[in-house]
Amino acid sequence: MNNHPRNHPLFATLFNLKGNPKICTFTEPLWGIPFNLFAPYASIYMYSIGVSDSQLGLIASIGMIFQVIFSLLGGVITDKLGRRRTTFIFDIISWSLPCFIWAISTNFTYFVIAAIINSITRITMNSWTCLLVEDCDKTQIVSIFTWISIFGLGAAFFAPISGIFIKAYGLVPTIRVAYLLGFIMMTSKFIILYKYSTETDHGKIRMEETKNSSIPSLLKGYLPVFKQILKTRKTMLTLGIMLVMSICNMVNGTFWSIMVTEKIHIQTSNIGIFSLARSLFMLLFFFTLVPKINAMQFRRPLLSGFSSLILSQLLLIFAPDKSYLVLTFSILLEAFSLSMINPLLDSLQVVMVDPKERARIIAILYVIVITLTSPFGYIAGILSGINHALPFAMNILFLIFGLILTYIASKVTNKQLYC
Repeated sequence: MNNHPRNHPLFATLFNLKGNPKICTFTEPLWGIPFNLFAPYASIYMYSIGVSDSQLGLIASIGMIFQVIFSLLGGVITDKLGRRRTTFIFDIISWSLPCFIWAISTNFTYFVIAAIINSITRITMNSWTCLLVEDCDKTQIVSIFTWISIFGLGAAFFAPISGIFIKAYGLVPTIRVAYLLGFIMMTSKFIILYKYSTETDHGKIRMEETKNSSIPSLLKGYLPVFKQILKTRKTMLTLGIMLVMSICNMVNGTFWSIMVTEKIHIQTSNIGIFSLARSLFMLLFFFTLVPKINAMQFRRPLLSGFSSLILSQLLLIFAPDKSYLVLTFSILLEAFSLSMINPLLDSLQVVMVDPKERARIIAILYVIVITLTSPFGYIAGILSGINHALPFAMNILFLIFGLILTYIASKVTNKQLYC
């Protein structure tokens, strides 16, 4: 009986989910499936339409500049409108509408407009996180975020489908249809989530507290919260890790497919296979390694994660032409590192902040991270134009900083928080 799936920590959490955590978790595939159909090919799609390396980086940077604005507004809007209503309204705007624009895009301008509108998702990253965690058992947070990742990874099994249709009908027509499918499925997800979720208890309190306050007056309240962040070492550690991963994820998300197809000369139709492989590896690690991770004991997992990601980037840079084997090893190491870092980082954003000011603290953290990350989209675009491997060399420098940051923080912060 001890080997029964229900006794596995992850399955025990899943079977016991109720309320908002349950509906937030189980609706994720409606977002993840279409996302995984188009995301691996997004940069190549733009590239095929005529967008250059530097323009790809510029699109990423422009999107991040607007993400700063919407991250700043996210906390006060979430408090004023409530977690549930904010999530519904701005999910529709930030995902449904851009999917439609991406589907009909014909030049650089379309992609810039879509990137600006998609940046509004920073508001819902705040509200959705609050909706998910505020009424749940805090001991289940790591497992809940792990299941969110698992459902997203499960959706990646659909990624090779795009490759099949690309071979038959070509890249651009296939991805246009994938974006239209995203418009339909994501919109359905947002409607279902709104219908079956409820406003959190803390959300009701914040709505009542802010109902007579204007948004400008609420924004003024960010200053003392910002000072609180600067004085809190554990929150500053979370901020540093968020920054490192934000830059690396932006570079990988924008330039990985370009690197693989243009420098290593992997066929475009096979990109989805590598996305599937990454997901399979991550699922394996989620069920074997992640249940052993404690959100309050994160030094060793973070050091392991950053080190593995550095090795992954090195293999990518030095991979021989058409080397599927080396690229697979790179994917394996990346999957190991992300399975360690991502659920832990999501959890740290919850457990390492003052619960009373969670919405505004998370909003400020996003503002700082995006502000510091935004120039690197354009920088990476310029580097990629010189040599497709250079953006990933830049990644390695930031990952080394992540290692140093984690090690120093573990020495100077209360030993009860680190092991």
